[in-house]
Order: sequence, then structure tokens, then C-alpha cells
Amino acid sequence: MVKYIFITGGVLSSVGKGIVSASTGLLLKAMGYNVGIIKIDPYINVDAGTMNPYMHGEVFVTEDGGETDLDLGHYERFLDVNLTKDHNLTTGKVYYSVIEKERRGDYLGQTVQIIPHITNEIKEHIRDVARRTGVDVLIVEIGGTVGDIEGLPFLEAARQMKLEEGLHDTFFIHVALAPILSTTGEQKTKPVQHSVQELRRIGIQPNAIVVRTQRPLEREARRKIALYATLPERAVFSDHDVEYIYEVPLLLAEQKYHEYIAEGLKLEAREPDLSKWINFVERLKNTSHEVIIGMVGKYTKLKDSYISIIEAIRHASALLEVKPKLKWIEATDIELGKLNVEDALSDVDGAVVLPGFGRRGAEGKIKAIQYLRENKIPMLGICFGMQLTVVEFARNVVGLDRANSTEIDPHTPYPVVDLLPSQKDIDRLGGTMRLGASPIRLVRGTKAYDLYRSDVIYERHRHRYEVNERYIDKLEAAGLVISGWSPEGLVEIIELRERDHPFLLATQPHPEYKSRPLRPSPPYVGLIRATLR
Repeated sequence: MVKYIFITGGVLSSVGKGIVSASTGLLLKAMGYNVGIIKIDPYINVDAGTMNPYMHGEVFVTEDGGETDLDLGHYERFLDVNLTKDHNLTTGKVYYSVIEKERRGDYLGQTVQIIPHITNEIKEHIRDVARRTGVDVLIVEIGGTVGDIEGLPFLEAARQMKLEEGLHDTFFIHVALAPILSTTGEQKTKPVQHSVQELRRIGIQPNAIVVRTQRPLEREARRKIALYATLPERAVFSDHDVEYIYEVPLLLAEQKYHEYIAEGLKLEAREPDLSKWINFVERLKNTSHEVIIGMVGKYTKLKDSYISIIEAIRHASALLEVKPKLKWIEATDIELGKLNVEDALSDVDGAVVLPGFGRRGAEGKIKAIQYLRENKIPMLGICFGMQLTVVEFARNVVGLDRANSTEIDPHTPYPVVDLLPSQKDIDRLGGTMRLGASPIRLVRGTKAYDLYRSDVIYERHRHRYEVNERYIDKLEAAGLVISGWSPEGLVEIIELRERDHPFLLATQPHPEYKSRPLRPSPPYVGLIRATLR
């Protein structure tokens, strides 16, 4: 029998449900159980692919090309697994499927309603993922906040599963905020109490409560929350602020969180093996040597737009025992002359030219790339960052004045980056980019090969534009090294020779998606190592 854990959130969004969900999965996996995890997003978009990062944060791409919520990135990093597009369920997916069934006549003679048709679709999807993946425990994080109208069908489906699966095969964890008043310093429990009341009004009694708060939960606050939630005090757990998110599983383990869940689900309460995780966290926390990494992008006001890149830098830094200090550089400010490129980059030890789409900030990134190349500062370009590295090289080394990507300038005389042929006849934007993992053949004797130590690698893509094959000979003749190719002959990785630059590498795919705390992404390791020379 599969065991189901439903994780809900209260008081406000972004309270930390994703990290609690990932931490729950890590602890159960460390106990020896096969764990799966699903994120439910109650928005009507079919997926996150068409959302602006300022609306939603990073779009995380799965191995099979799903454009998903950024929490799936946390899940993959904590559990060290590759998830699929089916591990992200949205209102859009549910209604799309139900409407298709209705049009086919699957519900012939019936009035199609929220209950039972929508809730049945939700339950069927959850159970189907559990069945196909063969997990012992499936964690289901329900996004949003209890009380949101759009989340009600998902909560109702979870309530029904409690009845259908049985008392000891389902477990509800509620994550809510206990704020601290700045005027009195008092830890307030009333928001948690009201959040639990709202959950119970829907018909769900939580089995455990995880309280997000700035400082450790006080005994009196714990007692009060337990009393009003009709729970024993040991069912209330403190998830207070820590320096790194990777400390949260250890924080919960100290409070016997995993034992309480195992008891509720009638699982054998094995001792989790967290030795490697503890070692990783200690390296993160106890490293004093600092390197400054410039983060050149256009969504710098919302750091979650680049969350996988931030974490990949942390993973690589922990391996090499350095502490990265991120310096955020808004490319649009460079472009508009509000920020001098030398002032922005002269003090960095290395830089990442970040991904993005569209014209805004592109010329600012090109100026940054030129400065990094000419001053021999270690640089890693990702996706659009690679394309603009090609543009900068074409203009300033090859001598192709006004060279550009046709995404930025459709009338450029030298379209060194152009739309992929497969993208030219598309009639819709959702889910139509080049997406997911595909093979890349590495060229021996290059930095890329030295980093990966493999002839063929698989990295995940999310783009519509690519280096124009008509200009490859000119670029190579001027010293650009193409060190990674797709089977179709697309340029995947570029670099400069060591005699020309200590470390300038750029990748069309997003290697950060596959970076793990205990297995850092090779290009990010290469960047951090280069900053130490």
C-alpha cells in the first residue's frame, strides 16, 4: 500500500512549504523508503512556461521537458531524483483533461461538476503517479494558502482520499506562520490557530503542524497551537530561520519529526542516515574563504528567478570549500547607462551571465561579457548568456559589426544567433520550446570535456534560438572553441582556449537543473575553481 502525505500552507504564500516538503522526503528516503513527490499549483495555466519570472520565479525544467514550478527543483535537489512533468499538477491540466473527456463523450448523460468529476480527476492523477513510480510514500504539496478559492477542489480531493485510503495511509501536515511583533518581540500564534480552523472547516484535521517563525518556537506558543489544533504538543514542530535551506531536514530530525510521521503512517521508524548531508551542510557553514560572483541578469529584483543557479553555485562552492558572495548586477542599468560596467564588475572574482528572454537588458549583458572577456575574469554563460557571448565575440573579435540575435534585431546584417528551424512554424507558445534533456557530444581536449569526463552527457534545454550554423566557420577561425554538439549539429557549449582566457565557458542548456548538493554541476565547479587561481 502506498502511503500519502499531504502538505498544506496557511497565513500567506511562500511560507516555506516547498522546503518542508523536500525535507520530509529527504528524511523518509534517508530512512530507506522509496519516496515520490508531487507539487499541486492551483493556477489555471497548464504549466509555468508562459509566466514572467516576476510573477512566478524560476521555471524549472524536468528531464522529460516539463516546465514546472520552482519547488520541483528543491525536490530534485533534496531527494536526488529526476522528476517528470506529471509531478506538477495544475488546475489548467485538470480542467483541460476533464473537458477533453466530456467532448469525447466519456461522461455521456452526466452533468459534469467539480464534485465528483474534477476531484476524481485530481485523485486519479495522484494515484496514477504513485502506481507508475512504485513508491512507498508519495508526498503531495498543495500550493497556495488554505482559504484560497482556487485551491478548494484540491483540498476536497485530499479530504476524500483520507476516507478512501484509510486512517494510517494518509497524513496531513500543515505549514503556517507564527509572526513576531517588532514592537513587543512576542511570538504570535493566532494566525496559525485561524489557519488550522480554516483547514478544519474544509474538513481536514492536520496530523502535524510545522510552524515557520524567525526564532525557535517557544514552549508556551507550542502548547497553545497544540491545544487549539487538537494535537499533542509533540505534533507541533519549529521551522525557524536558518542560514541555509539545507539545514531544515536536520532541524526537523532533531525534533523527531520523521519518527512522528512514521508512527502516524504505521511505518517502521528507522534511523535516517544523514551523514553525507550533515557533512555537506558543515562545509557550507564552516567555510570562511570568500569569492565574489557577479550575477548579470535582467530579473535581479526577484532572486527566485535564478534559484537553481544560486543553488548550483552553493553546491560547487561547498565542494571546493569556499563561500560565494553573490553580487547582483542589473543588465538593464548597464544598458541605460545608469551603471558603469567597470564599476559593476571590477571587484568580482567570477561571473555568471544569466538566462532570460527578449531585448531588454541584452546590450547590457553584451557589454558585461566584453568586459569579462577582455579582463580575463572567469565567466559562465547560460542559455541566452551563451547566445549573447557569441554575439559579443562576433562583433568584437570576428569584426562583424551589428552582429546580433534575430530575437533582438530581426534585421541584423549578421544573424549569428537565429530561430531554430523547428520553431518557425509554431502557432502557440505554451510548451513549444526545445525542452528537456538531450544528448551532447563533448570534444576531447576541451574544458567542457575535462569538467564532465565523458564523451556524451545529457543536459536540459529551454530555448527557441540557437547559434546560426552559417557563421560557425568564421567564429572558429577567430578562436571560439565549440566543445559540445547536439546529434543534429547544434552548438551546445562554447569556450575560449586557455591561452586566450583562464575560464570562459557558455552553455546552451541549463546545467544548474541537474546540480545536486552531493553532486555539483561540472560547469559551476569549473567556474568556482577558476576564481581560486
